[in-house]
Amino acid sequence: MAHRQDSRVFGKRPKQSHTLILASGDTVRHMTVRPWVAGVCMSMLGVMAIGYLAATSYLVLRDDLIGASMARQARMQHAYEDRIAALRSQVDRVTSRQLLDQQLMEEKVAELIARQNALSTRHGKLGPLLDRAAALPTPAPEASDTANTQASLSPGTGKSGRLAALAAMPETLSNPATNPINPLAYAPTPGTGSGESVSERADRVFSTVTLSLKSIERDQIARMQGLAVEAYETASEIDDIIRATGLPGASVDDTAVGGPFVRPNDPNAFDTTLEDLDQALNRLDTVKRHARALPIGIPAPGREITSRFGNRPDPFLGRLAFHGGIDFRTPTGTPIFSTGAGVVTHAGRNAGYGKMVEIDHGNGITTRYAHLSAVEVAEGDRVAPGTRIGKSGSTGRSTGPHLHYEVRRNGNAVDPMRYLKAARELKPLLASN
Repeated sequence: MAHRQDSRVFGKRPKQSHTLILASGDTVRHMTVRPWVAGVCMSMLGVMAIGYLAATSYLVLRDDLIGASMARQARMQHAYEDRIAALRSQVDRVTSRQLLDQQLMEEKVAELIARQNALSTRHGKLGPLLDRAAALPTPAPEASDTANTQASLSPGTGKSGRLAALAAMPETLSNPATNPINPLAYAPTPGTGSGESVSERADRVFSTVTLSLKSIERDQIARMQGLAVEAYETASEIDDIIRATGLPGASVDDTAVGGPFVRPNDPNAFDTTLEDLDQALNRLDTVKRHARALPIGIPAPGREITSRFGNRPDPFLGRLAFHGGIDFRTPTGTPIFSTGAGVVTHAGRNAGYGKMVEIDHGNGITTRYAHLSAVEVAEGDRVAPGTRIGKSGSTGRSTGPHLHYEVRRNGNAVDPMRYLKAARELKPLLASN
């Protein structure tokens, strides 16, 4: 009791149990609940309430979190897809540009190769004409032109330079180091860091090569025109020398000197120039054949002339007499040659001529080779210029070994010296075939 009183005095209440009365009909049950059990139950109820609230919050917020996460993934996926689409578009543009550049390069290279093939084909046509043009004489420089000799012999000038340059063109095109179509010739120098694009480089290379090929074409045409002019001039020079002797000139359809006017950019310039060169060489060949058929050679090369054409004292009678030819000092057995192409009309003895050969050169012109010791041709033989026809001697009306040479036009004797002079002038012009 004292303890209880002290507790009430000091305001403290003792812990009391709680009694629960459960009545069901006539049955009454008493359940005593101690304080700590109530605390435990209340705590469990609090925990369960908190768990319930947490679960409810999780369930409510889970959908929002999942939606946000999916939205973020969708945004990332769209961003990646946009980036991939941009890269694909860029790759497509680069690929399309490369295809276009490649197509452009292929077209331009095909055009350049066609130009190169055209040049090679042209040289194939030009080759036979170059062989014929090689027969053109190369005049030696005059004494007064000594100062200009080096310039005239420099590469690319004169007939030899033009022929060498024309002949070297296929080698230039086939040599990778000099071929203007060779792409390596236009490769950028390592370390230069050229920033030009493929299309710009293609345009630059194409322009450079096109200009180079056009320059080759112009140079080819210019050299051909120069050869044509030389052929015309040589033919005219030969014809003038022949006509100066009183002999008929070559019969050609076109005796005019010159060439057609060719525009620099004319697509038919090469064919026109080639045709003109062919005509010039044909004219030169005709004039040369005509000249070789005339008696303009020397029957005894290197031999001294002892008696000329005209009146002279007769070696037997001592009286003035007409000498219808010229005499060469030739020891017995010296080879004698025809002075032109023709047909042998006499080969044997002929009175005072002794053993004689007579050749008909056409156009009413004949030559006679008298006092021979041996005749080496027969009547009807066709001889070329320089053909050996016999050996000199002293047969017939002769005082010693020598060659009597006559030239006759329409049966009348004419001065052979005129033809011998023409022979000396024509020798360099007719030296090559």
